[in-house]
Amino acid sequence: MPELPEVEVVRAGLEPAVSGALVTAVQVLDERALTRHDGPGEDFAHRLTGRTIEAAVRRGKFLWFPLRAVHPDDAPEALVAHLGMSGQILLGRDRPAAKHRRILLAVQPSGTTRDGAPEPAVELEFVDQRTFGSMAIDRMVPTIDGAAAGFAGAVDERDPDAPWRASIPGQVSHIARDPLDPAFDDARFIQLARKRSSGIKRVLLDQGVISGIGNIYADESLWAAKLHHDRPADRLPRATVQLLLDEVRTVLRRALVDGGTSFDAQYVNVNGQSGYFSQRLNVYGQQGKPCPRCGTEIVRESWMNRSSHRCPVCQPSPRLSTR
Repeated sequence: MPELPEVEVVRAGLEPAVSGALVTAVQVLDERALTRHDGPGEDFAHRLTGRTIEAAVRRGKFLWFPLRAVHPDDAPEALVAHLGMSGQILLGRDRPAAKHRRILLAVQPSGTTRDGAPEPAVELEFVDQRTFGSMAIDRMVPTIDGAAAGFAGAVDERDPDAPWRASIPGQVSHIARDPLDPAFDDARFIQLARKRSSGIKRVLLDQGVISGIGNIYADESLWAAKLHHDRPADRLPRATVQLLLDEVRTVLRRALVDGGTSFDAQYVNVNGQSGYFSQRLNVYGQQGKPCPRCGTEIVRESWMNRSSHRCPVCQPSPRLSTR
């Protein structure tokens, strides 16, 4: 599943084309891509066509595109996108139809060319091989703390007081802020984490506590912090949890620089290109290889119907790490 870096790469790629753009046409080719939308494909297309997109915003693994109100008294709305396991949003002009195209949007960017002519129209393809991703039009609600709901890139600096900034789609409102969010509260995260008796990796994957982190970046961050995935969170000192949070941020930022992690063709950016952070992974998927820090063979272990990767020496099991 795409995690924060992969979703942010997509958001950043879409931002220049969609911010201020007009949606001129909508085609729903597979209604399975509307599982989060309250209505059929005709409703989705009708409510989206003719609307202006304000920006591209992200919190954790969710993307949304605030829509300009048609009438001043209209409830604020946004186009919400979740990539699921294999979703992609591709951007282009006259692109050959993708094999698993589910939704197609035609948008007219707000900018002009060097000679003053309107920029050519572009197409946004929502592509999803496994159909776990979705798009929806959802009402926006105010953020609890009054701060900006998510990261909006250049728009954050250009129009920080835009009315949609402190609003979030209702179906995203239960998702915690992610560690790269300027409004993320370190002290609150540490407090919540240290109240959990479960293993620290389960805390990292709990999107109600901290969002955007999946299996890949949890394993990489735990290795960097020298923590076993089953260390009980409530037994970790505050300083250790802060160290882990710092390592999470470092790993996520490095992955962003590399365009995310791609193991196959299912994750690509808006231009169809793969990320290359997979070349820098220290433990995830590296079982049988030497630990970059101590040389011990990395192991892969069964964990909650998935896998965890660790160095047995750098990340000893909880019963050994308390010696």
